[in-house]
Amino acid sequence: MNKLVINSYDEFASHLGKELGTSEWLKVDQDRINQFADATLDHQWIHIDVQRAKEESPYKSTIAHGYLTLSLLPYMWNQIIDVRNLKMMVNYGMDKMRFGRPVITGSSIRLVTSLNAIENLRGVCRARIGFKIEIENERKPALEGEATFLYYFE
Repeated sequence: MNKLVINSYDEFASHLGKELGTSEWLKVDQDRINQFADATLDHQWIHIDVQRAKEESPYKSTIAHGYLTLSLLPYMWNQIIDVRNLKMMVNYGMDKMRFGRPVITGSSIRLVTSLNAIENLRGVCRARIGFKIEIENERKPALEGEATFLYYFE
């Protein structure tokens, strides 16, 4: 997989309106879901009770927390892009975010991104990144939206 390497605002801006890349597939297993439940104190049975989910869930399986799916975005984003010459990068916001489909335990997901907008705000680069977290062998994505990052280039 080739990472997109960005060294400056101008290089970043040259990708406006284009796909930036796609991450590798990442399997979401029960152990990851249980660890997330412990970290967030969200132990709803639909996520952690395998037997009950088999019997009562419409999916016949446990499913990942929606926020677990969202929390994997930075890991997958780092597979797509390498922004260099930075003092720092700050998460600024999320917009138009929709959970379209649950991630059934054992499924694999990946991130697909595009540069929707970019601005130079007195030396700070504000980039709006369109993202879609796809589920392997599913038409509808698990999650899609737009993330805004502030990049402080040196």
